[in-house]
Amino acid sequence: MKAQILGMGVESSCDETAVSVVRDGRDILSNIISSQIDLHKEYYGVVPEIASRAHLETINLLVGRALETAGVGFGDLAYVAATNRPGLVGSLLIGLQSAKVISYALGIPLVAVNHLEAHLYAPFMEGAVPVYPLIGLLVSGGNTALYQVRGPGDMELIGKTADDAAGEAFDKIAKYMDLGYPGGPVIERLARTASGGTIMFPKILPEPGDFRFSFSGIKTAVVNYLKKHPGAGRAEVAHAFQERVLEILVRRVFAAARGRGVKNIVVAGGVAANGRLRELLESEKRPDETIYVPSPLLCTDNAAMVAGIGYHYFRMGLYGDSTTDVHARA
Repeated sequence: MKAQILGMGVESSCDETAVSVVRDGRDILSNIISSQIDLHKEYYGVVPEIASRAHLETINLLVGRALETAGVGFGDLAYVAATNRPGLVGSLLIGLQSAKVISYALGIPLVAVNHLEAHLYAPFMEGAVPVYPLIGLLVSGGNTALYQVRGPGDMELIGKTADDAAGEAFDKIAKYMDLGYPGGPVIERLARTASGGTIMFPKILPEPGDFRFSFSGIKTAVVNYLKKHPGAGRAEVAHAFQERVLEILVRRVFAAARGRGVKNIVVAGGVAANGRLRELLESEKRPDETIYVPSPLLCTDNAAMVAGIGYHYFRMGLYGDSTTDVHARA
């Protein structure tokens, strides 16, 4: 009988502190997440100093809870994986340094993980078998980018946002409309109450082969519309804004997949939890295409995806060491 490999994942790239224990890179034994939304909502965005302090105060507690929930001890771990890029430097340091301590104390390998690659692996923590090559759309509050992924550690950037990330655009419009933070869920809920799609904002159509994203134009259009029409129905505005943003995402990901002859598509990151986005992806999908989207819990930052992709690095012998550093960019 094949021996089981247990690994711990640690995630602290932004405003969630998370620790998970995963078996064989796919079975989640625990996935403990501490959100900082309440700490940042009055600022309508993440404050780096507040985030790093909260990570520091929480990380040790979460490590203990992750082990307890999984029903294992430190001695059962074969490796420890931690996000080291991209993200807020101060926040990343808390998670990586904690993982280094665990690695050194237990004498087990340290695996440094790319946060974006971990997101694109998230659907394969829920029963699906990893398939390569795939086109991955990572769409969140901090990142919007398209990749072709040929295997663990083999990612080619196809296109990324030239300005705001999609989630950031949702946050900024929600702030302007005084809807609250984070913007994505509140705009989605409000948009579903709209009576019709009478408000039209400009389409942003790419040149052939251009897979970059830009959300500044639609954001400006919404603000200008609200200035000219202060009495406009907020639900209709939210609906029109959301439709345009999601249309951009769907157009780009399918154009990239079909242009490269890739039939497997992963959409991940916080915005992937948007129900309307999932509807549009399904309506556009062809019979020979397969779309993988994580459950909402695994769309947000979590440590299970870190331990999951970390397992493959562990099996390939790609380890970090005491000199492994954090990086703000991928």
